[in-house]
Amino acid sequence: MYSCMDHLSVKFDPIGFVRTGHRNKFSAPSQPEAGGKETNYIELVAGNRFELALQDLDSFDRIWIVSWFHQNTRWRPRVMPPRGPAKRRGVFSTRSPHRPNSIGLTSVPLLSIKGLILEVGPLDLVDGTPILDIKPYLRTVDSYPDSSLGWLEEIRRAEEVPPEFQIEIAPQAERELDWLRQNWGIDFTERAFDILRRDPRPHRTRRILHMGENSHRIACGAWRMFFELRGTLVRIESVGKGYSDEALAGPDAAKIIDREAQVSFAAWKGSNFAG
Repeated sequence: MYSCMDHLSVKFDPIGFVRTGHRNKFSAPSQPEAGGKETNYIELVAGNRFELALQDLDSFDRIWIVSWFHQNTRWRPRVMPPRGPAKRRGVFSTRSPHRPNSIGLTSVPLLSIKGLILEVGPLDLVDGTPILDIKPYLRTVDSYPDSSLGWLEEIRRAEEVPPEFQIEIAPQAERELDWLRQNWGIDFTERAFDILRRDPRPHRTRRILHMGENSHRIACGAWRMFFELRGTLVRIESVGKGYSDEALAGPDAAKIIDREAQVSFAAWKGSNFAG
C-alpha cells in the first residue's frame, strides 16, 4: 500500500516567536479567553521581508496563528482533555498539543502592528512558542455557529452552571502565597482556583493527585498547592516547590523555571514552619 510518509519529509522554519507572560503550560489557558484584556506579542524574524508580508493585515480584527508545540516530545492517539470528566478521547477530536505533528491553531484578536511586532489579545501559547504562519480570520468562512460541538456540548452545558466548589485558604497557605507575591511577584492562584472551583477531583491532565484520606495536590507549573476536599469546600492548606533540592542544585538547574525563587522559598519555609 502506497504511503506518502514513505517518501515525504517536511521542514518548517519559524517566522517568529510568541512573547507572553505564560512561562509554562499551567499559566497558559487551554483556550483563549473570549473578551479577555490580556495583551501578548508575536515577534517576527528579521531579514525575511516580513514587513511586506504584513501589508494589509491590520485591516482585520482577528488572525489565525499556526504554531509549533515545541515542548512536546511525543504524541498520544488518545488523550485526556483538561475540561470535563477524566475520560480519554481520540486526539483528533481534541485540541490537545500531543499530536502526530505538533501543530497548533489559535484565533486571536489583532490589536496593532508595529514593524515586525504584532500585538494580540489572549492566547493559549507559552513564551517562546515558534510561529509557522499567520492568516486572517474570515467570519464568512471561518465561523459556523450552528455546527455541533460533539462531546464538548455536554461540557459546555456543565460550565454554564455556577461552580460547585468554594475555596478557603488556611493561614499557612495564605502566608506562603503572600510571601511569593511580595518577594518574587509569583501568583498562580487565579488559574489554580479556577480549576479547583470547577472540579478539584483527581485528574491526570489537570494534574490533580490524590495524596491519601481527603488530601490532594495540584501542580501549578513549577509550584505545588496542597488542599483538603471537604464536601464542596476546597481548603488550601499549604504551598510547595515543584522540584527537589537535588534537581534545583543539579546540572540542569538553570533550565528550571523559578529556580531561584524555589531555593529561596525552601529556605524561608524551613526557618518559619519547622516542626
